[in-house]
Amino acid sequence: MTVKQYINVLQAVGRIPRECSPRIVWKFVRNFGLRNMTNIRRFEKRQKEGKPFFPAFVMISVTESCNLVCSGCWVSYGGKQKLSFKQLDGIITSCKKKGSYFFGILGGEPLMYPGLLDVLARHPDCYFQLFTNGTLLTETIAMQLKKLGNITPMISIEGMEEESDVRRGKEDVFRRTLEGIRACRKARLIIGAAASIGKSNFKELVNREYLDLLAKEGVHYLWYYIYRPVGAEPKTANALDKDQIRQLRKFIVEQRTSAPLQLVDAYWDDKGSALCPGAVGLSHHISPSGALEFCPPLQLAKDFINEEGSNVVELFENSTFLAGLRKLTSQTSRGCILLENPALALQFARQQQAVDTTSRGTVEEEMKKMPVLAGHDMKGEEVAEQNVFYRFMKKNYFFGFGAYG
Repeated sequence: MTVKQYINVLQAVGRIPRECSPRIVWKFVRNFGLRNMTNIRRFEKRQKEGKPFFPAFVMISVTESCNLVCSGCWVSYGGKQKLSFKQLDGIITSCKKKGSYFFGILGGEPLMYPGLLDVLARHPDCYFQLFTNGTLLTETIAMQLKKLGNITPMISIEGMEEESDVRRGKEDVFRRTLEGIRACRKARLIIGAAASIGKSNFKELVNREYLDLLAKEGVHYLWYYIYRPVGAEPKTANALDKDQIRQLRKFIVEQRTSAPLQLVDAYWDDKGSALCPGAVGLSHHISPSGALEFCPPLQLAKDFINEEGSNVVELFENSTFLAGLRKLTSQTSRGCILLENPALALQFARQQQAVDTTSRGTVEEEMKKMPVLAGHDMKGEEVAEQNVFYRFMKKNYFFGFGAYG
């Protein structure tokens, strides 16, 4: 990195203490930063010593309900499954006993879950990343998030005006999403954005002008991930090809040294080798049905939480299904098994007698029709991290666990 690049990175990071509430920043440093580092070390020690398994992070989808009808979404449209208040509270409480204090909260649209913020308020020692489409983020909700202090909204943007309406199945979504971002900026929150990149939105979202727009609107970090055509109506033709995935990776790496916001990802290590967070055991997912799933779009499972959500630790420690899928994925690919070998994933799930966890009940038929698609693995063409700070964090606190041998 050049001196100018160091300055760019520090300026982007410095936006958070400059633009956000001091209490918000302190909660981020303590609950997310310090507790996460300790948790990662505990996780790494468990892995190395062969102790009972428990993921570093747990992603929780609280409800299937959503106010949009997004094209290619894996959540069942019109589904009514949701975790109970007691289950959600029990999951978080149980995870804390294993030293895990960071949670991704997903849907559907999680802001349609009644009493969500009441549950999260019971855990001021945790840090929550709220995955939302942003259209329900009013100034009132944003101020409630500010009062809690330990929630960062991760606002999904699937394209500019026209593409957003096509992908979201509703009109005027882009404007409504920007209003949600502005409400969060007014509340001085740490704001994230996310984008599922397919062929239809690659050109308009993977460019510096888009990053500058987000930063101007108050977004502090952006998570790019590639579109995975799953669910009841997958759009296979919209999946990226190998060259586009490499272009995306190259863009992310290059912009990390100059962009006015942070670019994050969870699918490549510091050397640019692909990985699956589920395969390394870094995170797994709990669905609205209470199922322990390998990852959100792979909706087959054998293990379900009880009515209190109090058996989460026991289930993770003893799940032969998740353990087997971690081993299978790490032995057969460095990328996404759902993209690169859906038939193998389905075969394994059937052998394990895993069940469909959705309201629609058609996951096996959907997976049978899935073609082999390009994934994150770019063997021989890896793009290593250039940002020395990000490279250090990836190597030492996220992906240095040796799961791929």
